[in-house]
Amino acid sequence: MSQPKPQICCPNSNCPAPLNALGTSTCEACGTPLIYRYLWAVGKTAEKIPASSQVGGRYYATARRIWLDTQPSLPPDVPTDWSDAVTPYLSLYPYQLHVPAVYGFCIPEGKATAEEIFLLENVPLDEAGLLYPAIAEAWPKATAVRQVYWLWQMFELWQPLSELGVAASLLSADNIRVQDWRVRLCQLYQDTEVLATSTVAEPALNLADLSNLWLSWIDGVKPEVAEPLRNICRQMQAGEDWEAIATQLNQLLLEQASHLPLHLKAAGGTDTGPEKSHNEDACYPITLNQPVPTDGLMPQVAIVCDGIGGHEGGEVASQLAVQSLKLQVQALLTEIAGAEEPATPDTIMQQLEAAVRVVNNLIASQNDSQGREDRRRMGTTLVMAVQVPQRVKTASGIINQNGHELYLVHVGDSRAYWLSQRHCHLLTVDDNVTTREVRMGRALHREAIHRPDAGALIQALGTRDADFLQPTIQRFILEENGLLLLCSDGVSDNGLIERTWAEPARAVLTGGMSLDLAVRTWLDLANQQNGYDNVTIALLHCHVTSPVPDLLLPKMSGGRSWGSTPIDPRVQTTAETETESPAPSPTPATSRSIQRKGTLILGAILILLLGGGIGMIAWSRLNPNGFQQFRERIVPFKTFENLGL
Repeated sequence: MSQPKPQICCPNSNCPAPLNALGTSTCEACGTPLIYRYLWAVGKTAEKIPASSQVGGRYYATARRIWLDTQPSLPPDVPTDWSDAVTPYLSLYPYQLHVPAVYGFCIPEGKATAEEIFLLENVPLDEAGLLYPAIAEAWPKATAVRQVYWLWQMFELWQPLSELGVAASLLSADNIRVQDWRVRLCQLYQDTEVLATSTVAEPALNLADLSNLWLSWIDGVKPEVAEPLRNICRQMQAGEDWEAIATQLNQLLLEQASHLPLHLKAAGGTDTGPEKSHNEDACYPITLNQPVPTDGLMPQVAIVCDGIGGHEGGEVASQLAVQSLKLQVQALLTEIAGAEEPATPDTIMQQLEAAVRVVNNLIASQNDSQGREDRRRMGTTLVMAVQVPQRVKTASGIINQNGHELYLVHVGDSRAYWLSQRHCHLLTVDDNVTTREVRMGRALHREAIHRPDAGALIQALGTRDADFLQPTIQRFILEENGLLLLCSDGVSDNGLIERTWAEPARAVLTGGMSLDLAVRTWLDLANQQNGYDNVTIALLHCHVTSPVPDLLLPKMSGGRSWGSTPIDPRVQTTAETETESPAPSPTPATSRSIQRKGTLILGAILILLLGGGIGMIAWSRLNPNGFQQFRERIVPFKTFENLGL
């Protein structure tokens, strides 16, 4: 007997006919957009359930382990107890960029004694429920800097996963998926299961195991990083300490990133909103209808603060935070610029954390002096981005001016997103009761968000002494064109950025919209669709596409990333500033070579324009060698797309 065709339920509780055929985008009865939530099923029983099966009266298996929730508006089933296999997901909840979260549980109908099946969300699946490519599949086509960046992310994940006994998750190539620059895991595997099946009696997994996986990809690595990566793998196998290997891997990553030019533009704005009488938000920069800041921080720095404590409280805290952080970051950037050796990521993170603690104590001291207690204490959230332009000495001795490091500092529930032409990545995790309950293992995310106090902050700047503050600081490498969006919760609430990011972001990235107009667009959307809070946005446009074709440049030791669309200078406004970290300066001999090639090509273009077909024929007869050289130089432009550049 054949199973009935699966249907998906409309999320509108008042819909008169909520069942719709799979593939329908909006409800046929009421027009409500349908939610397609694809999940990853974990458990030995789940592995045996074939595609096209209906499970538990609610889920539909679209592929092995990939299930669609056909009743997405209903809360998932959650038992009172769960196995130890669930605990690492809860503890690793802050690592949402890489690690999935537990959605709920499923017991197939008629199998009450079956083994536990739990379902994961935030998995590396696209909107159609298809897995993003495995790292081994994407590896040969990636640039050198991206290959090293992927390895760096895996290396950074090794310690937190090892502490929870799930480092084996990084040893299965098929389990490791990539979404552009981002490394993502399908699920977590227990180390004990891997060690139990191993023929080698090792007490625990170590970096040598990770290096063995990396070496299996070495044949597909870009030539400029092949030997350095082999050396790093040898040291991992020899038992070299973690910090020494991290230093070498970081140096290799910065070298490859520094070969790319980097263009930055910044813009920002804030609005009181339709329902508020005063604005407790503050940001840097403010460029809407304002002169360009001349403090030397543009466009390296962007800050958004959302004040807490009402009039004469929250707005004081947020303004104080922005002004103090600007001064401290300026001092930090000046110190780094004058240093002979680049600072390590740990050193920069420690200095940024120290700056945050100084701000915290400034606000806390003001609270104490004014006798503010409990809920009357003023405070502020913080999300801040700092692009640190450190000089990098490459293996060939060239000193490049920028390693493309971006540091993100976060406290509270203001958010940061990375937007490319294809994807929207949420980079931060809110410091609220929901996050606390999940991290402590007391609830799943889908349970915790229904608490009355789910969105209440568990930390903010100034509300308590700095000893209790735990800011989150992350380091990213800018190696693709994109927009960094920082915003207060008045903008991000109700998934507004996730729902609206595509059109404005793509318009900016393709040169069709200025940053100021994008800021204004999102502020207007937030006022229209949320409207109950102050709204604030800061944007950082990061462009790493080479402005000069590689055909005209000397051969570099590092990889080069190519974009499809140049920045259109016609759409830049006077309120936006731009900086560029140039590629390495060529030698005089190389400069003359570049000039000769440039002159030849320019002359050829002029002949084409003036003489058309007749000129081309005449040139080919009078100077066949020169004409042939020109043709050979033009051919590579036709091959860029085929090469994935």
